[in-house]
Amino acid sequence: MAQVISGKEVSEQIRNKLRDEVQRLSIAPVLAILQVGNREDSNVYIRMKKNYAQSVGVEAKHIQLSKSTTENELIHKLEELNKDKSIHGIIVQLPFDSEHTINADKITNLVAPHKDVDGLSDENAGKLLHGQVDGRNSYPPCTPYGCLELIKRAGVQIAGANAVVIGRSKIVGSPMAQLLIWNNATVTICHSKTKNTKEIVQKADILVVAIGQPLMVKKDWIKPGAVVIDCGITSIPDATKKSGSRLVGDVDYDECKQVAGAITPVPGGVGPMTVAMLISNTVDAAKAALSSQETSSWNIEYLKLNKQTPVPSDIAIARSHPCKPITQLAKEIGLSESEFDSYGKYKAKITKSVPNFTKDSVRGKYIVVTGITPTPLGEGKSTTVLGLSQALGANFNRNAITCIRQPSQGPTFGIKGGAAGGGYSQVNPMDEFNLHLTGDIHAITAANNLVSAAIDARIFHESTQSDIGLFSRIVPTRPGKKRVFSPIQLRRLEKLGISTNLSPNELTPQQKGQFARLNIDPDSITWNRVLDVNDRYLRKITVGEAPTEKGLSRKTQFDISVASELMAILALCDNLADARERIGRIVVAFSKDEKPVPITCDDLGVTGAVAVLLKDALKPTLMQSLEGTPVLVHCGPFANIAHGNSSIIADKIALNLVGKDGFVLTECGFGADIGFEKFVNIKSRTSGLFPDCAVLVATIRALKMHGGGPNVTPGATLPKEYIEENLELLDKGLSNLKAHINVITKQYGFPVVVAVNKFSTDTDKELELVKKVAKESGAFDASIADHWAQGGDGAVNLAQAVINACQQSNSANVKFTYDLNDTIQKKIESIALKIYGAKDVEFSPLAKQKIDLYESLGYGKLPICVAKTHLSFSHDPNLKGVPTDFTFPVNDIRASIGAGFLYPLAAEITTMPGLPTRPAFYDIDIDPETEIIEGLF
Repeated sequence: MAQVISGKEVSEQIRNKLRDEVQRLSIAPVLAILQVGNREDSNVYIRMKKNYAQSVGVEAKHIQLSKSTTENELIHKLEELNKDKSIHGIIVQLPFDSEHTINADKITNLVAPHKDVDGLSDENAGKLLHGQVDGRNSYPPCTPYGCLELIKRAGVQIAGANAVVIGRSKIVGSPMAQLLIWNNATVTICHSKTKNTKEIVQKADILVVAIGQPLMVKKDWIKPGAVVIDCGITSIPDATKKSGSRLVGDVDYDECKQVAGAITPVPGGVGPMTVAMLISNTVDAAKAALSSQETSSWNIEYLKLNKQTPVPSDIAIARSHPCKPITQLAKEIGLSESEFDSYGKYKAKITKSVPNFTKDSVRGKYIVVTGITPTPLGEGKSTTVLGLSQALGANFNRNAITCIRQPSQGPTFGIKGGAAGGGYSQVNPMDEFNLHLTGDIHAITAANNLVSAAIDARIFHESTQSDIGLFSRIVPTRPGKKRVFSPIQLRRLEKLGISTNLSPNELTPQQKGQFARLNIDPDSITWNRVLDVNDRYLRKITVGEAPTEKGLSRKTQFDISVASELMAILALCDNLADARERIGRIVVAFSKDEKPVPITCDDLGVTGAVAVLLKDALKPTLMQSLEGTPVLVHCGPFANIAHGNSSIIADKIALNLVGKDGFVLTECGFGADIGFEKFVNIKSRTSGLFPDCAVLVATIRALKMHGGGPNVTPGATLPKEYIEENLELLDKGLSNLKAHINVITKQYGFPVVVAVNKFSTDTDKELELVKKVAKESGAFDASIADHWAQGGDGAVNLAQAVINACQQSNSANVKFTYDLNDTIQKKIESIALKIYGAKDVEFSPLAKQKIDLYESLGYGKLPICVAKTHLSFSHDPNLKGVPTDFTFPVNDIRASIGAGFLYPLAAEITTMPGLPTRPAFYDIDIDPETEIIEGLF
């Protein structure tokens, strides 16, 4: 008697194997099952596939379209699934149950080959014909693949065996023959026109029957000891059965099992294997997607620099270097058409979903560029991060993405200039980068000012109406419609402890008044209007002077748009849902009650509208460097009252795109005492992503200033101390470099590479002294970087040092400055004493009062975002080098509850810069004929 090859048992063994494989993956494989209509037999098969998938940890998404679906609508849906990178496998359930004619072959062939886990497309069939099915980008059809597995489980030697396949269908017979051929069997295909089929079969060591003729193969057809695989299944009459019928295959099982060496039963043979191999193909597709992400290098076109000496202006350089089309760059870095929207030729919004990283997730190396205590001139962090990225990409052929902040128009038209980098290491086109870009800051301006309008309007209307009148207008009765609360109003009911099951008419008069009246104290309003220009005359203003406002004027101010809490929220949120929740928590004022109550955007009812205005601003903008490497531009939170770092969203998308061997480089505002401290204690705490390496940018001129050199003024001639060799002054200033190295390595535990941003006036002795002291002070390495004049070529040594440092990184060494469970006072003291080097912290009476208030409101466990000068480790910009023996003053503490931090003020912070006597806009103009912009830096 033949060995019975049980497909049920083998499929169970495969199930257990797949379950183990899926558990080891960092993602859950996803299978999309696309069905048109509602045929019950199809539904049965779909349930089987879904159940098997679920049992091993594969997510099966059933996309069921209506019978009215047209062929074009089906094609559109299939294209969406092909582009969706979260989908690893796609099957089209046949036959279609549609009111319209749909070409099944056409639809089947539109499934992307690397997602065609049914293996039915012509492209996969062609690959199988040429032995190119690899289980990575192409897959064998499931039924013959299952048959092959059963043959192997029978223990037969396939190589050299004489195999016969009866049937030549596209789904089973033909691909079965090809699988056997590429497993080194000698194969004969028999079909309805074959003569002497019986005689041919009698010579078969392996027989696979898929002809669709019940009980066709008899005992005398079988070679003794042969392996027989029966793919047929037909219902035939059988009076002995209660149902009146029984299922049989194409082989007479009862006869043939007496001769064969091994045989599959019907049912319970091939059938269970089809679903098992479908899910196996899906798991292989997921593994291939992960492997591609982990190891693939982009096929990217790097652009050649047209370098000149002396180095021209930034705008002249940008104009002399044409950009690649943004669609080309998007595809080069692995974005599908559904994952970006072009904004003109050279910008695109990234619509790719934000990956959810876990500790086991595959991601690239994460590099943070910070600096020593800067001068008013800036030390070139943006230029360094771009030059380093160009070197990693164009010189080392590593996947590298730069993630930087969007510049405000205030500095652009003021005196500081833009933030596109400079020289031969900059974002291109730099004029678009430094101006409107894709309108994110304008969206923040509009959303911020909507909240301001809502605050003043609410104060006005509450002052002129009774509780009941106010409630009737906020929850109006509309003719022919049921009076209901809006969703945002239900959130206010929950906050007040009023049942959301009550209709508006069921509230008591007291509840109506409690719901409708916010009772805002105008003197407590912390939310200011914003504008993205430097306008000093908006620092203090009075609003409400018109007669129509009935004397409800109040003093307030404008901030620059990037100082809005909404900007900080966009930079720290994970997605639109997270942003919306944070917006709802924003505290804009307090009530006049005896025990003041925080007034939030949810209370104002404006949360949803603000989220709508910011919807597109949540998407990073894709641009490129001069050498064609990708740049993600997103958010630009103020580096004083906010954390001064680009967005978590951009960093996560970039880390996913570059793969495990790639690099993501980002920059934090000001020195390591401010930007890097906030990066670790706020941004990394929020995202769960910690840097693999820090790059500390230093310049000879800044170090000389910290050694006691004279002050510098933007636009003025540099004193001779900064353009002539002065080793004594430089040596004194190196204390500042040492202190910043200590912050990064000792306080936080990250390796640091010092990048000396080279200027033409620097001497070799000065540069070598900085390198020597940096290494002696604990830096992993130090490198002279000439990327401003040379582009990526000038940052090759720096790039190599960063690559080496990342290999030494250990996230287990990461330390925070404070524990979130510490008191507010202790957290502030930890930053001041450990990072700034203060001997003590002095809290004003107002600051102490705020500490008590915030802790009573439950805000005590939020991180701290200190607002202080960036020109010194201390609170005093005149204290250069490494100040000691100073008391750090905390004058006030304010709350950004939506962004999720408290910000102590160590001095008066100007949130609306002013224009200088001669602003940069004097030099900015446009040719009306060519529309070429002149004078931008």
